Amino acid sequence: MSRSDDFQQLRPLLFSIAYRILGSVGDAEDAVQESWLRYEATPTEPASPKAFLSAIVTRISIDVLRSARVRREEYVGNWFPEPLLADPYQDPERTAELADSLSMAALLLLERLSPLERAVFVLREVFGFEFAEIADAVGSSEAACRQLAVRARRHMSEGRPRFDTDRRAQDELAERFFEALRNGDVDGLQQLLAADVQVLADSGGKAPMFGTGVSGAQKAIAFLVGLVRQFSHIGGSVEPHEVNGQPGAIFRDRDGRVLNTWTLDVLDGRIQMIRTVLNPDKLGHVGPVADAWAVVQEATGGRRPGEAD
Repeated sequence: MSRSDDFQQLRPLLFSIAYRILGSVGDAEDAVQESWLRYEATPTEPASPKAFLSAIVTRISIDVLRSARVRREEYVGNWFPEPLLADPYQDPERTAELADSLSMAALLLLERLSPLERAVFVLREVFGFEFAEIADAVGSSEAACRQLAVRARRHMSEGRPRFDTDRRAQDELAERFFEALRNGDVDGLQQLLAADVQVLADSGGKAPMFGTGVSGAQKAIAFLVGLVRQFSHIGGSVEPHEVNGQPGAIFRDRDGRVLNTWTLDVLDGRIQMIRTVLNPDKLGHVGPVADAWAVVQEATGGRRPGEAD
């Protein structure tokens, strides 16, 4: 098998590693491409292309993350990972680990770790790498990596989000939720949203916002019903779609361009959190991006999103 064949076979794994470390589709794709260039330029054939390429993409991702963390400290408003519609890497033996690590809540929790802790946790807990391979990838000793893994597991366990594990039940609840939204069914929404539900958005200062967020079922229902009614009035569509392994949706304007994505956190049969990514810089990989300012201006006549007529 040629190096190109090896790389293409391993590309889904490399992307999945990089995305979980970086929380960015674009940065992960760049890290994977840079890994290929370094692999192609290596004069000797590595004993294990998987170990070699995984180490390269991890090192690149750590360096990118260290730089990105500075930018995120200056980010306007909430910072969420770039939405991922489908994980390209599948491993039947690690299905649960892969799914758990992909949610918006888990990726945000990973943000609390240092770059080395994050890389070690991703390689060990998500992908099941041996500590010898991890030590080589991060340029540290096995003993140090074990300590990093212990600290990372502790931090993740302390803040680990809980979700309903029955995916079919989650999908059915999401279907009912979006149906109730389309119909403006306040009573139906009341049954589906937790009393303390939150609606939070990531605009990066580059798309219309609605303050710091919306909290509580009554405020959330009023906001969401008004938002969807105005959006539908101008020909926009809400396309239910899995996002980061969770029930969610893609909002599109009348021309099919992407306005934002939603993800729903579901626990105890209720929606606890709705996260929406509006920052156009984070949506280009989903499809052609809409002009959010123009859409909101047309939908609301200059009012804040979701504000009543």
